[in-house]
Amino acid sequence: MTASSADRPSGPRLYLDTSAYLCVLLGEQGAGAIASLTRGAVLVSSVLLVLEARRNIVRLARMGALKSADYKACLDRLDEDQKRFVLRDLTLDLCQSNVLPAVTTPRSLDLAHLRTALWFQSEAPLDGFVTMDTAQAEAAREMGLATGPQ
Repeated sequence: MTASSADRPSGPRLYLDTSAYLCVLLGEQGAGAIASLTRGAVLVSSVLLVLEARRNIVRLARMGALKSADYKACLDRLDEDQKRFVLRDLTLDLCQSNVLPAVTTPRSLDLAHLRTALWFQSEAPLDGFVTMDTAQAEAAREMGLATGPQ
């Protein structure tokens, strides 16, 4: 985990998945709502957020959707933003868990985010699971997590 408790805000406790983080980072539709929701919040996530965000930034740069300066700015901001998060490692216990949504079958990395959110929830209540992915939001609701914008 990262970020000391002295550095973290004391507002609502929110789990951000990668889609929500990238929405804000890239200024996509819905970014304002997520930025408002997360202002002053305690942000938690999986280390997968860092892996997936970096991969997507590189992919966008290779596709030509991010100019060189924007690519560097996004990577720099990701490095800086990590200080705002409490990040949990993807561990064997999360991988071996039998916890699944009742109906949906999420993709592997989405399931890892969901199980990580449930782990955080077991430590202290979460005020929301924030995602831009409709299927991920449905899976989160099936697992008893309150969801935010999609």
